Amino acid sequence: MQFIVLGYDGTDDKALDRRMAVRPDHLKFAQKMFDEGKWLYASAILNDDGKMIGSMIVCDYPSRAELEEQWLKVEPYILGNVWQKINVHRAMIAQHDTKK
Repeated sequence: MQFIVLGYDGTDDKALDRRMAVRPDHLKFAQKMFDEGKWLYASAILNDDGKMIGSMIVCDYPSRAELEEQWLKVEPYILGNVWQKINVHRAMIAQHDTKK
């Protein structure tokens, strides 16, 4: 089951500092999720000035409950109080032939 997860950072003056403080842990965790095939795509969300204000992840978990248990309960950006708003949406990635 595929999902799109949007995590939005806080908007206070210390939001970027919190993000940068836990970013190495987040990236290490992200690599593990990619290696396990749970994350398919990921990107920082940038504002018009190019400043990171959130994250977008397309992932694949058997269920929403497993996504929350295996990822969100241990996500460094959540534990580090970076993401202040999180939206999780079911998704279906279109299949396409990359050889054309």
